[in-house]
Amino acid sequence: MAEVLFEYVRMGTSVKVTAIEPETGTEAVVVVPADLPEVQMRARAMQKLLYVLKKKAES
Repeated sequence: MAEVLFEYVRMGTSVKVTAIEPETGTEAVVVVPADLPEVQMRARAMQKLLYVLKKKAES
């Protein structure tokens, strides 16, 4: 995985963070509190993306 793209969409007091792995087009979405530091938002989205990629590889 060479790169991961992140998209942030503010929804009131929350932020929807989408992590996208461009080579496969795999996406993972998490909703986090808006006051969470960006580095933690990225970490949570990345953790979910790795989980989704692992599940895809197992099937």
